Amino acid sequence: MAKPFLVKTFRQLVEHTARLSYKNKDHLLFYRGQTQDYINKANSSAFYPSIYRGDYLPGRELVHRFNVLEGAGKSLVQVFEREKVEGYKELKRRKAVQWSILQHYEVCATPYLDFTQSLRVACSFAMLDNSNPYAYVYVFGLPYLTNRISVNSEHDLVNIRLLSICPPTALRPYFQEGYLAGTDDITTSYEVKTELDFNNRLIAKFLIPNQLSFWESGFSMIPRASLYPDNDPIFDLCEPVRDKVARELLEGDPGEFLKELSAIEVRLKAIKGVKTHRITGVRESGRMLKDHGTIEIGMDSQIVKLRNFRNALIHTPEKVTSKQLEFYQSILERIQADIQHDAGK
Repeated sequence: MAKPFLVKTFRQLVEHTARLSYKNKDHLLFYRGQTQDYINKANSSAFYPSIYRGDYLPGRELVHRFNVLEGAGKSLVQVFEREKVEGYKELKRRKAVQWSILQHYEVCATPYLDFTQSLRVACSFAMLDNSNPYAYVYVFGLPYLTNRISVNSEHDLVNIRLLSICPPTALRPYFQEGYLAGTDDITTSYEVKTELDFNNRLIAKFLIPNQLSFWESGFSMIPRASLYPDNDPIFDLCEPVRDKVARELLEGDPGEFLKELSAIEVRLKAIKGVKTHRITGVRESGRMLKDHGTIEIGMDSQIVKLRNFRNALIHTPEKVTSKQLEFYQSILERIQADIQHDAGK
């Protein structure tokens, strides 16, 4: 993994990116700020659009996510058309416009990733709500723009200038100088998932101190109120769509979670060395498997946590958040991997 380059001030960062821009004449530079560096299994920084995120992404789950995206797009069109929002006819006609608004207003996962051409915006996002001593700023090289929605067949990329496709009442893209990019013509099927990773476009990775001293005199962090302006009419119009998406996600993912957990219970009872008539459920299975050395020490407690979460999911689903579901899904996947490993011995 390439280590990030430490810069101590905003001015130094500007100077470094100026040199990068000069040395990469065939590319247009875009920036992205993050509170932390997300590392994949290959020990490299990963930058997947939200719809493709997750170490274990079954085909059915990806199809479900795109179905949710499709439904969210239709709902957004209905809202914009009802309210006669400027540009609603184009929104109705072009999915790229629908997905751009859904992505930028965080309604649901899409095949697009957020970028900005403002280094100050990227640094501000990297520091926003960040309790860590450092933050990360990334520089990407993308093809030059030819239109407000630029499709580059040579690079298999679509790049969208939000300021040109969002209605003027959409304040957020204008304050953030936002752009979106994604892989053209790829949805639920792809050869290798890594082709969707914008790590392939990464030019530089910077580490910046999360301190006021970084900005020096003459520069300042953009406050939250400017990055996420109040009284944004488009944000308000997206609210019912966001609520609908939350309900649909909760209908799809929990069902898959319960199905996979049930399958694990069956597999646990059948694993060698465990007598099925003694097993009453996941809790007892976990204890037996630990005694037989089939799973790692500590994994039995994880199995118990899964059982408890399943009860909460069944009896109080309204209290379960998507982040909780994602967390327990990751535990489930680790146990599945352990079982598959044991079965192959």
